[in-house]
Amino acid sequence: MQNTDCTSLCCLQKIYHPFARGKCEDKLIPGLKCIPEYIRNKDQTILIVNPKCDIVAPETTVSPITDVTSTILPTTPCPISKRPLVVNLSISIPLPTQTITETKPLHHIPVLEKETLNILQPQDNQIFIDMTYGAGGHTQSILDSAKNIKIYALDRDPLAHDAARRMAQNYPDQVIPLLGRFSELGNLLHELEVPENSVDGILFDLGCSSMQFDDPSRGFGLSKDGPLDMRMDGKRYPDQPTAADVIRTLDEDDLYKIMKVYGEEKAARPIAQALVESRYSFCSITTTNELAQVVASVLAKDSVLDKLERPAHSATKTFQAFRIFVNNELNELHRGLQLANRYLKYGGRAVVISFHSLEDRIAKRHFMEIDFNEPFNMTMSQKYRSCTKWHTNKELDEVLNDKIWSVINKKVIVPSEEEVKMNPRSRSAKLRAANKQKIAATA
Repeated sequence: MQNTDCTSLCCLQKIYHPFARGKCEDKLIPGLKCIPEYIRNKDQTILIVNPKCDIVAPETTVSPITDVTSTILPTTPCPISKRPLVVNLSISIPLPTQTITETKPLHHIPVLEKETLNILQPQDNQIFIDMTYGAGGHTQSILDSAKNIKIYALDRDPLAHDAARRMAQNYPDQVIPLLGRFSELGNLLHELEVPENSVDGILFDLGCSSMQFDDPSRGFGLSKDGPLDMRMDGKRYPDQPTAADVIRTLDEDDLYKIMKVYGEEKAARPIAQALVESRYSFCSITTTNELAQVVASVLAKDSVLDKLERPAHSATKTFQAFRIFVNNELNELHRGLQLANRYLKYGGRAVVISFHSLEDRIAKRHFMEIDFNEPFNMTMSQKYRSCTKWHTNKELDEVLNDKIWSVINKKVIVPSEEEVKMNPRSRSAKLRAANKQKIAATA
């Protein structure tokens, strides 16, 4: 058993993240740093050092549950919330009995493909970086748009990296597969002796790919049951805790913060309470169906509709929150945009396709050059606060000539109605793009 100091840097709020690998000396987003500790037992269970309250499992053993309505719950109060253990018994959902471990290759449709090409405008012999290779849809469209294009295909998922290697066999010396996270791009390109200021375009297609969502063994989706994993690079880092570890380990306040900030879930508090109380009334939550059932028991009376006015699962935001937390996605995006500025040529273009407001907000703050050190102000935007300050002519010239990015599209680009009908998963996509003007001092 070893004690390990861990550091996590969370974009919007201090959230305990005991699962970062090692210490981070440089803060990606200043002022938001927390250093909890954890220890890992021989049986791979995770315990928080000095937790806010001691969690002791009840002595009684609960037999496997096959139906929520047929279960008699204990009447003893929860040792954490001191409230009686209550589950909404008006629903009846069978718990899973099997886990799928193998899946067939699944089809992937690239989002905003035409709009991306219109902005990148690939020309012969140019160099690009696809930061999220996935199934290779965008990479293939860039290769088909001009001759002798070279693309560095990055992905943190080993399965996507294998797909990139297969494409590289068809495009020798054009597709160079890279396995790593956004924050590892600098080291990977340095090993290949790729100079800075040499890339013509960089693309970020954020979130999970259709292959990851549709593969039950990855634990990202709600449509089929599977292990509650959610790690994008779990094969590279098998010791990295899963979403099930997070739910089993963290206390109610930390679970609430994760769902409130990363999932923007209005019912984050009652869901967090239900997750903690489930430790004493059920077995550990280890599958996607089990997590979805707990959330559904809290929000059974609430109807949720997506942007297409279709019924959506009530646990969608909860799944998003834990996925972002487990993979540290927002901080990776922040660092990735810094490295994109370093490796783009002057005038090179960066394109970011996001699928929720947290990702879009980070891209906007980079391209609009909003200071990450300045706290949020709900009454006046930073743009207008800057206008209220008195500047000399010399200071104004320095500001105008010192821009890092030049925004290409002032308004976000969204999919057309036709694309949404053909690919409903594109409904939440937003595209932002900018030209590089100079190297950022923090890159």
